[in-house]
Amino acid sequence: MKRARQGGWTIIELIIACGLGLVLTLLASGLLLAASGNYRNHSENTWIDDGGRYALEIMSQAIRQGAHVNWNGTEAPSELAANEPAAVAGFDASSITKNSDGIAGLAPDVANGSDVLALRFSGHGEGANGDGSSLNCAGFGVGAPSATVERGWSIFYVAADAGGEPELRCKYRSAAGWGADAIVRGVDSFQVLYGLDSDEPADGIPNTFVNATAINAMDAGLALVGATPDELRRDLHRKTHWKRVCGIKLALLLHGENNTRADRVARRFDLFGPAYSDGHGDDLGVRVAEGIFPESQRWRARRVFGMTVALRNRSD
Repeated sequence: MKRARQGGWTIIELIIACGLGLVLTLLASGLLLAASGNYRNHSENTWIDDGGRYALEIMSQAIRQGAHVNWNGTEAPSELAANEPAAVAGFDASSITKNSDGIAGLAPDVANGSDVLALRFSGHGEGANGDGSSLNCAGFGVGAPSATVERGWSIFYVAADAGGEPELRCKYRSAAGWGADAIVRGVDSFQVLYGLDSDEPADGIPNTFVNATAINAMDAGLALVGATPDELRRDLHRKTHWKRVCGIKLALLLHGENNTRADRVARRFDLFGPAYSDGHGDDLGVRVAEGIFPESQRWRARRVFGMTVALRNRSD
């Protein structure tokens, strides 16, 4: 009886099949890794977008509320006196301490020349927390002030958290004292410009935008009148250029938590545009190049957020 021939793969055919299967597996793995990387990068960009919009919303609300005056009292509000401090203040390339009084506790910059923005306003209602109609940047109520020093504060600055990650914080004074809460993490730079109304008489429209250093330099050139330091300080409050601020321009550069970008091209970010960066090389932080970051941070998702906000109330 003739036996039927048994079919099967030769060793060569088996090797070829295994090789093709391995190639297909490698290709599929590459596609999976690429898809996973794109997903993580998309998630980081979504987180950045949410955080940037939230931060701008909080700051814009505080700016619009800045210099608000409570007219519900029987006498003229004390903060309207010409020798009282301006309701807007700031510092360039600085940070502040959490528990200091207002912006008195200056600290070294922690995020590429990030700035400090401070806004003051009057609250409503009895007690430290008022009736809840006026809120500081942390969402706590602020009561009607019986004196100028009791006005509410909303202060924005950048500081490092316990893990060393820079975060934008909101500093405020509540019934329990001074405190600060994080608004958004992953800050590469926070920059502020101030719109000055230089017209006489003032028309409430900014003629130029400058940084805090420029305003303080203008104030340093004022001819002050007074026989004592207190008299000189009061005259400075009358004449300060901070009382001519009628608009504020904000810029924020945020990054994700991990290196999720597929490209390896180091980018440059101009927070107020290339023209401003080119003309103001001494304004630290308005231009940030990724080449300054270590390799472990260089290829993160990054995005610039910006907004210009007009002050509803005169800053004097």
